[in-house]
Amino acid sequence: MKKIGIAGLVAIMLVSLMALKPKSSNVEETKIKWVSLSEAYKLSQKQPRKVFIDLYTDWCGWCKVMDKNTFKNAEVVDFANKKFYAVKYNPEKDADVMLGKVSFKSMMNGKVSGYPTTVILDEKMNLIQPVSGYLEPRLFHQVLAYFGDDNHTKEPFKQFQEKTYSNKYIAKKN
Repeated sequence: MKKIGIAGLVAIMLVSLMALKPKSSNVEETKIKWVSLSEAYKLSQKQPRKVFIDLYTDWCGWCKVMDKNTFKNAEVVDFANKKFYAVKYNPEKDADVMLGKVSFKSMMNGKVSGYPTTVILDEKMNLIQPVSGYLEPRLFHQVLAYFGDDNHTKEPFKQFQEKTYSNKYIAKKN
């Protein structure tokens, strides 16, 4: 057996310790940058951007599944952080917010049929579309891409899913 000198032993210990160190792979990049609804409104006044709002409640099981799966998906996180201000809003607890001359709760009155619901607002905080129900990561990414890149002004969602999404967004990953 070969003897290891002190310098060699120190080097082995340092390499071992570095292997145990958790990787600091930009934790911020793997999380959606959530802001409050009032913050999104203020940010949008300075730097216009679409907003997506996750309407959830504490008792909603599918809301928790979206938090665990959909909102932690790398593609969803990346696209959301680039194109949207993201808001988590609990209508049972959070205060109403004025978005210009209209309150958010009055804007949504009668348009929410259950939770979770994803609400898409344009750059001027006008309602584009509420989308009800649990959305798995790929479908949620499709929804964000559909509205985030203004595809909703060019074609129906089904056509976007079948043609544009696979050509424009999936091709980027390969």
